[in-house]
Amino acid sequence: MDNTISNEANLPTKYGNFKIRVFQEDSKEHLVLFTKDLSQNPLLRVHSECLTGDVFGSLKCDCGGELAIALERISKEGGMIIYLRQEGRNIGLLNKINAYALQDVGYDTVEANLALGFRDDERDYSILDKIFKFFEIKSVKLLTNNPKKVEEVSKYIKSQREPILVEHNCYNRDYLKTKKERLGHIL
Repeated sequence: MDNTISNEANLPTKYGNFKIRVFQEDSKEHLVLFTKDLSQNPLLRVHSECLTGDVFGSLKCDCGGELAIALERISKEGGMIIYLRQEGRNIGLLNKINAYALQDVGYDTVEANLALGFRDDERDYSILDKIFKFFEIKSVKLLTNNPKKVEEVSKYIKSQREPILVEHNCYNRDYLKTKKERLGHIL
């Protein structure tokens, strides 16, 4: 038995009933929520941790809204959420809040990361290979607006992109504009 993969447990949520496992990668523990049948091109959301959006409902981003939409759809249609523990595009919570402070004085999300000495996106998707092999997944309908995620998932399995759109508001309008114009998101 691989001691970097947890046992399977039930996880009832307000969205529906899921199964859950954890995949450990060095010091990070990534969560996988899934429904029973994953054999026929299931829905997939690869979601990077966003404490401020996912837990506290921040209006500065679209993360929490995307996660909620994915949970609702996957609970009804079947599939999987891979929750990657890569806070702030993998710069960590402390640096993410420092980036927020820079955004408060006019930097966009890309400029803030660069000013702190990071690339615009520091995420690593290599754990996906292990997860897809474990669950014997060959193809998915990927819930994303991010072409880089499509590219990363397509390194390991066949993927077809499905949009996942959250309404904009006065707090995230510039953030979404930056994602579209500077990071190539399809919004």
